[in-house]
Amino acid sequence: MLNKQTAIQEIRNNILPFWQNLIDEKNGGFHGATDFYGNIYRNAAKGCILNSRILWTFSAAYRMFGDPAYKNCAQHAHNFLTANFLDKTRGGLYWLADHTGYALDTKKHFYNIAFGIYALSEHYAAVKNKTSLDLAMALFEMTENYGLDPSAGGYIEACDCDWRNIEDFRLSEKDLNCPKSMNTNLHILEAYTNLTRVSEDKYVRKALEKLLRIMLDKIVNQDWHFNLFFDMDWNSLVKEISYGHDIEGSWLLYEAALAVGDEDLISKTKQAALAIAEVTYNTAIDLYNGGLFSSCNSLGYKHQKKEWWPQAEAVVGFYNAFELSGEKKYFDAAGFIWSYIQKSFVDQTNGEWHNELHPDNTPDKKLPKSSFWKCPYHNTRACLEIARRMAE
Repeated sequence: MLNKQTAIQEIRNNILPFWQNLIDEKNGGFHGATDFYGNIYRNAAKGCILNSRILWTFSAAYRMFGDPAYKNCAQHAHNFLTANFLDKTRGGLYWLADHTGYALDTKKHFYNIAFGIYALSEHYAAVKNKTSLDLAMALFEMTENYGLDPSAGGYIEACDCDWRNIEDFRLSEKDLNCPKSMNTNLHILEAYTNLTRVSEDKYVRKALEKLLRIMLDKIVNQDWHFNLFFDMDWNSLVKEISYGHDIEGSWLLYEAALAVGDEDLISKTKQAALAIAEVTYNTAIDLYNGGLFSSCNSLGYKHQKKEWWPQAEAVVGFYNAFELSGEKKYFDAAGFIWSYIQKSFVDQTNGEWHNELHPDNTPDKKLPKSSFWKCPYHNTRACLEIARRMAE
């Protein structure tokens, strides 16, 4: 059953203990990957994305629970980020380091920098470390200086280590090589929302407002899905649908509007959030096998394997829609997804959640339990949001 108690139990008894065991006491930070069973690959490279998400996770957990062990884990991630991923000469964050902390890829992805801002602002909120807020503000200024498109608005994907133009913008081989994406702009929005809350800086709030309007005007389409990849003038380049990003974005857009504080914008964003949630409710819930479909290709074929992170975001997104509308069907949808997670995704033996499930709901044992992209932030955040919202 979806309630505050089960959400807290999932965080404290299952998710966070798994990640506490991945602390790299020898080289710093957290080990970069494990196999399906949680066996550690001690020489795996360490991604800044994963490190920042771990920093956010334990900072947020400490802020809610006050457990000093969580504070120590957050500080461990913070130390590795500032020592090994931070470009102390030119600013920004590197993309990838080896297991010892030596930089392997110095490209400046604004998606990556956004998660640095998100994590550092949360660390400041949790422990009031002024250096974390100062660094988050410095990363904000770098994003505004080098990532912002002053002509069409929004943010580009990446630069090289010297903040110069590059030819390959992609975060991964799955992505389209294009100068702008929904994904990068959504997570800059997420980061600026958190930074606005903790800094109360008028320039951050203004940047957040501008980006939110870009999201509503250029990225959310007339069918209430997010367009995914764009040229510099916001022309959409593909027709695929990411249901996971749709439902995640629905509640992140509304949180951004609340942080901006403009009543007209809050009203407009509320309508958009509910419209997106309604479309997701009608098209993306798998009533036969359970859970949420992750995506749909341009031909209308839905990806049959279930990914872990859309399930977490669906719980929050549908619960948020329930809060905004009072419609019980959204509460039931959040509970339906939560029950599916507990039954099929939670690894009762080795901890954490499985990465992906086959159509018969058995886990894909070839995929890692933790990796560059498999992290604790989506599922921890979902549990924290539910615990907080139900408490209120």
